[in-house]
Amino acid sequence: MKSLKTLTVLGLVLVSLSGCANMTPRERNTAIGAGVGAIGGSILTNGNALGTVGGAAVGGLVGNQVKH
Repeated sequence: MKSLKTLTVLGLVLVSLSGCANMTPRERNTAIGAGVGAIGGSILTNGNALGTVGGAAVGGLVGNQVKH
């Protein structure tokens, strides 16, 4: 059962990454910032949903402002 769950998550990650192919650098930075912010917010708040969403929002804003 654990391997099925792992394969499902891996499949979802691969499918979601294929949607990033046509992104502009700003859109890609925003998405990366939101992902990193969500992970950071989740870690800092011990998995609290509000902390995760807040981290994603802040990370997305920061990622949007990063220049290449």
